[in-house]
Amino acid sequence: MSSPTRSKSEAWLRYSDDLGLGPFYLDRASQSTPEVAAPPDSTDAPSFAERSERAPEESSRVSAPDHSSPALSAAAPRRAPEPPPVNKPTAPPTFIPAAPAPSLFESADRIEGDTLDRIRVDIGPNCTRCKLHKARTNIVFGVGNPKAQLVFVGEGPGRDEDEQGEPFVGRAGKLLTQMIEAMGLRRQDVYICNVVKCRPPENRLPEKDEIATCSPYLFRQIDVIKPKVVCCLGTCAAQTLLNTNQGISRYRGEFFDYRGAKLIATYHPAYLLRNPNAKGDVWKDLQKVMTLLGLQPKRR
Repeated sequence: MSSPTRSKSEAWLRYSDDLGLGPFYLDRASQSTPEVAAPPDSTDAPSFAERSERAPEESSRVSAPDHSSPALSAAAPRRAPEPPPVNKPTAPPTFIPAAPAPSLFESADRIEGDTLDRIRVDIGPNCTRCKLHKARTNIVFGVGNPKAQLVFVGEGPGRDEDEQGEPFVGRAGKLLTQMIEAMGLRRQDVYICNVVKCRPPENRLPEKDEIATCSPYLFRQIDVIKPKVVCCLGTCAAQTLLNTNQGISRYRGEFFDYRGAKLIATYHPAYLLRNPNAKGDVWKDLQKVMTLLGLQPKRR
């Protein structure tokens, strides 16, 4: 073949190969007996899980056929598609419950032969154990039947209580007296006391250190009286006796075992003065107490 003809033929073949029309000849040497590939070593073969993990990455890469390779045959078997990735179920996390905190129900040791008079003497007439003593007029210990079946516990004395030295004698106290009488009882039939014995300034809520200092005397009072029911009036009293920081609406009207008695929490009478619509809820709570004590409501 002459040089010009050879040059034209090579140029035409390269152009056809660029268009993907080749190949136009067959290399017989490459058609000799093909080599048989050795089976892959099972130890090096990727596991199903490994193939599954590579499947998303491999499926995203689409390679174009290499038409320049003469060994490429149209009759070559197609590669089987990789199996879809398998989402292995994950085991749910294991939650280990925290150790329960010590409860105030058993934290205060019972004093053998204790009495209300002894508790009053232990507090003393001039207690200075917490900062509430700085602005108080009187220590408000408690009042009522020392063997009462029902004990009402408030949060702390107000102005009227501080002046008279008796719990629940102001507007809220008058409402509490009406509630007690509606249950078919008299004020002197029950026992009334507070978490703290001195008035917090401006009738604010007792603070944690004040409660921690004064509440052991309250626990002793309950142990001495041994009531069947303890009724907490308001959030402060309920949180102190139940050893919780949850709001009263979470457990109001439910009974709990407490130091040999049943404890129930309801709204404070002062709250009812601001929210008269809640009186119906409190009456339902008191009716549960009456059922437990076998009381009949007072007839008008």
